[in-house]
Amino acid sequence: MLTKFETKSARVKGVAFHPKRPWVLASLHNGLIQLWDYRVCTLIDKFDEHEGPVRGVFFHNQQPLFVSGGDDYKIKVTGGPEMGSTISGDNHYNCLFVLCLQVWNYKSRRCIFTLLGHLDYIRTACFHHEYPWILSCSDDQTIRIWNWQSRTCICVLTGHNHYVMSALFHPSDDLVVSASLDQTVRVWDISGLRKKNVSPGPGGLDDHMRNPGHTDLFGSSDAIVKHVLEGHDRGVNWAAFHHSMPLIVSGADDRMIKLWRMNDSKAWEVDTCRGHYNNVSCAVFHPKQDLILSNSEDKSIRVWDLTKRTCLNTFRRENDRFWIMVAHPTQNLFAAGHDGGMIVFKLERERPAFAIQNNLLYYVKENFLRRLDFTTAKDIPLMQLRNRGRNPVHSLCYNLAANAVLLTTRTANLDNSIYDLYVVPKDSDGHNPESPESKRASGLTAVWIARDKFAVLDRTHSIVVKNLKNEVTKKLTTPPCDEIFYAGTRMLLLRDVDGLVLFDVQQGRSLATVKTPKVKFVVWNNEMTHVAVLSKHQITVCNRRMDILCSITETTKVKSGAWDDSGVFIYTISNHIKYALTNGDYGIIRTLDLPIYITRIRNNSVYCLDREAKPKVMTIDPTEYRFKLALVNRKYDEVLLMVRNAKLVGQSIIAYLQKKGYPEVALHFVKDQKTRFALALECGNIEIALEAARSLDDKTCWERLAEAALLQGNHQVVEMAYQRTKNFDKLSFLYVVTGNLDKLRKMMKIAEIRKDTSGQFQIALFLGDVEERIKILRNCGQTSLAYLCAATHGLYEEADELKEAFGSEKPLPTPDPNAVLLQPPPPIAPCEENWPLLTVSRGFFEGAMAALKGKTDITSATDIIADDEEAVGWDDEEGLDLDEDGVEGMDKGEDEEGGEGAGWDVEDADLDLPELESSAATGAAGDENYFVPPSKGVPPTRHWVNNSKLAVDHVLAGSFESACRLLHDQVGAVNFEPLKPLILTIYSRSKTAYQGLSYLSTLHCYPQRNWRDAGPKGGLPAIGCKLPDLIQRLQACYQLTTGGKFQEAVEKFRALLLNVLFLVADTRQDITEAEQLLEICREYTLGLMLELDRKGQPKDTLDQQKRLCEMAAYFTHCKLQPIHQILTLRTALNLFFKLKNYQSAGAFARRLLELGPKADVGAQTRKILQACDKTPVDEHKLNYDEHNPFAICAASYRPIYRGKPEEKCPLCQASYLPQYKDTLCVVCSVAQVGKDTIGLRLSPLQFR
Repeated sequence: MLTKFETKSARVKGVAFHPKRPWVLASLHNGLIQLWDYRVCTLIDKFDEHEGPVRGVFFHNQQPLFVSGGDDYKIKVTGGPEMGSTISGDNHYNCLFVLCLQVWNYKSRRCIFTLLGHLDYIRTACFHHEYPWILSCSDDQTIRIWNWQSRTCICVLTGHNHYVMSALFHPSDDLVVSASLDQTVRVWDISGLRKKNVSPGPGGLDDHMRNPGHTDLFGSSDAIVKHVLEGHDRGVNWAAFHHSMPLIVSGADDRMIKLWRMNDSKAWEVDTCRGHYNNVSCAVFHPKQDLILSNSEDKSIRVWDLTKRTCLNTFRRENDRFWIMVAHPTQNLFAAGHDGGMIVFKLERERPAFAIQNNLLYYVKENFLRRLDFTTAKDIPLMQLRNRGRNPVHSLCYNLAANAVLLTTRTANLDNSIYDLYVVPKDSDGHNPESPESKRASGLTAVWIARDKFAVLDRTHSIVVKNLKNEVTKKLTTPPCDEIFYAGTRMLLLRDVDGLVLFDVQQGRSLATVKTPKVKFVVWNNEMTHVAVLSKHQITVCNRRMDILCSITETTKVKSGAWDDSGVFIYTISNHIKYALTNGDYGIIRTLDLPIYITRIRNNSVYCLDREAKPKVMTIDPTEYRFKLALVNRKYDEVLLMVRNAKLVGQSIIAYLQKKGYPEVALHFVKDQKTRFALALECGNIEIALEAARSLDDKTCWERLAEAALLQGNHQVVEMAYQRTKNFDKLSFLYVVTGNLDKLRKMMKIAEIRKDTSGQFQIALFLGDVEERIKILRNCGQTSLAYLCAATHGLYEEADELKEAFGSEKPLPTPDPNAVLLQPPPPIAPCEENWPLLTVSRGFFEGAMAALKGKTDITSATDIIADDEEAVGWDDEEGLDLDEDGVEGMDKGEDEEGGEGAGWDVEDADLDLPELESSAATGAAGDENYFVPPSKGVPPTRHWVNNSKLAVDHVLAGSFESACRLLHDQVGAVNFEPLKPLILTIYSRSKTAYQGLSYLSTLHCYPQRNWRDAGPKGGLPAIGCKLPDLIQRLQACYQLTTGGKFQEAVEKFRALLLNVLFLVADTRQDITEAEQLLEICREYTLGLMLELDRKGQPKDTLDQQKRLCEMAAYFTHCKLQPIHQILTLRTALNLFFKLKNYQSAGAFARRLLELGPKADVGAQTRKILQACDKTPVDEHKLNYDEHNPFAICAASYRPIYRGKPEEKCPLCQASYLPQYKDTLCVVCSVAQVGKDTIGLRLSPLQFR
């Protein structure tokens, strides 16, 4: 039993499913009726009009009504939610209540009407499937049929002599079945009532309406007893018709379920099902299978085989007795009420088993393996499957190479689970499919891991590998797991309690882990680079290394999913098809009526299977997620196309664009002026904001516009905004700042009219208008201040006039003799135009629109012209050593075959030997930081960035940021400090300078490597450093190594390695040679660092001497030139011989002789080898095994033997132990160890 939904409440006595919506009614013993949405587990509404227990509820199959009956002797017809309405916000599901045939307000959430007539408790109530009838039964020993439209009782069925416990209509015939505590089940014929109902006339339905009193307890001839079924020993609690067969099932207090068959003339008992050990409360037929379900007061639900009449399953609860159970009319769902609430469940999982192979879908339906061709829509059965009982196929795996399938069948007891191996017939007849034999064995899960092998998880949770003969070929030692999933050839995903483990079957080791809730399914994309891990309520998207890219949590169960061609994961939950991007964005594509299981996504079509395994094709609108994907991937041409078509609407898209920092994109399709205004302010578009503000004409909008325009120096818009808001103080100050004295005088007049004395006086101060100030002070009654102002400024006539106002009682104020005239300075250059702005190129969206006209592909994240300050941010070019070949200053006197130098420990004077017995954004050039009106076109460096995805081209264009971003994505570069001198050196070669006329600034020319065949917009920069140059520098590095100058050699090799990043390869051969050069630099750098570290180690104790020998031995496994390999072997040979590890020393001697050393070195080596062969044993055990291939950990200088976990530097491919993951590589000093990257790109050929 699979529980879908469960409630906790008072005792549930009645339940009912809605025929179309995911709703279930539960009537409680306390008089409450609850309406639940079992799909989202939400209580929609509750009704409490009944007084006492409510024992029966039922939905109408068409109208928004349900009926309920309870112990208050009343039948209530309640209006449920209107058909077609949705649940959201304040949309409550209102009902009507009319008491005693009085109609009340429809939105008062009460009953429509109440039917009165029963004299005792009402047990059940139900609607007729076709006619406006309600059937009810009661403890008053009667069954009543009501017309809910006329709200009258049209028939009373009498005959039972005890409580009538249940009464139901037949699904198609004019029959009623009732069960009573008088130990009988009665079948009633109501065809007479139907005839009267469909043919009203004399004595018809109208007669009942005119004479309702004629229908009384003694009944009428409208309904007669057709069959009386006797056989139960105690009272019968429930009886129900079969949906298609002439069968009746009944359950009684004698703890038995009886099956009855009937025809037109008689009815008889077929069989009895025994097993309950308390009263049977209810029994129903399964609507789609030959099963009977019953529940009982013994706290159990039992499933019976209708054909064999045997108990198949029993589901028990600890403390809750069951009282009622109903089946969903169309779905495989059941609801049961018990003492503690209600449970909605189904008997088995309904997910169809399927597998995808290219354009073919293999799936199981009705005991057949079928194949659907997506291209031709041809669906044929391939073969008939072996009998598995009633257990459905749990999973299906198809093997194209062997044309075989694995079918896993799970049982309730997992230990009895099995799998079948079938070879699919090649020439299958769709009309008469074959029934091939299968190879069957026990196992929980079986999945293919190779062309001829599959892995099986057995009942002990161990994994074995089998061949096509179903024979065990290998037993795996794995971490504890309870499920396995396919993860590629010879790879498995193991599910444990914490998540998933990526397991390599061939190597027998775990590669990666990811923590997720209990995993149900995994879905790989076609390239096997990404996987969606589906849990019950969560989706986790990971890459191939099981690094979590995003995680999405849902409130309902996740059903299925598939990857579309663009890399978006499309998945379904119970009621929606949704999408998920690998960056974590997700959303709804469309709503579903019923759950589906996606098999494939192609363009706008979703191929899926429903729960009956019927293939379907659903159409979706992928615009939203493709729009978001285009933004994430910076495919601006697609973004523009979608914006121009205006297919995207809604606040969610606008909010998404704002969140991601693209408000200017939303501006192009948003029509709402308020939204346009907010977006325009966010992206600084004053023109559109002004247009929207004029349409809105809102004070708040004008204030926000003024604030934004002021930040941009657009004082003309600021002036308009202040005028609209009548903000005279700010407007006056704006005129002062801009030096607009004429308008300032007008503001002074306006202030006078407005009687704003303070503002008028302040403006007079700004204007230096003394007469106006005197006038203002006089009008305000400030005669003393007016006199002082006039006398101080030398306006004696006005001062004399004011002097007369002073009487003898009022003293005349004395002006300050040292007063200085304070006159505001006149504006030198009144600001009539808006403040000039720095000219920059358009943002990515506007830039993309311009680029579309020139058919240019934009690949950088931003499209802003960088000025000189960005380039200076790296460092000045002064003091840089721009020597390209890097060989100046080296000691070239040492011969490659000559002396080894003091750095090599090859001296053997102290050895006691016997006698020999036998014979590489947008760029910023220096003068492009211009502050001028827009000029025609763009510099060539812009096109370089747009035309290339190579890091060196971005460096030459001056777009350091995009170059670093490319290096980060390609080789995991995180430390750019070592690259800074090299980048600046390369950048300095990107342009040439020449002088035109003497009075003009320096002009620049940009050399291009494809100037012959590329136009001005298709050019690429000329490359200064090429592969032959680096190979020449390699020879110099070899000389340093031979001379024993290890520290200097390490620096030169590392510099050479970093130069490879900025090569441009024209052919595949060049790419291969560059990769070989990278490998050489890595091996020499690692080996020489190892040797330098060895030389710095102490050698006082035995352990220290052993460590020195180990490091010398590791050095011999670096891939060096033969001359250098000889030197490493001589060093190791001497150290091991001194340590008396003669066996290993002999191995080194043999390797040395194979390289053909000089005569004297060869003779000396043979002496050592002869001495070692006399005692071919190692006195000390070292961590060194020459026969087991290994890599050297560049951080710890320890061996990493083949098959052990290791991490690699994405740039130089140096090996590291797992604990050094995410650290900085010590070999290249640039990349992050273990980072997942796309790999180094040196040629446009690698992007095809």
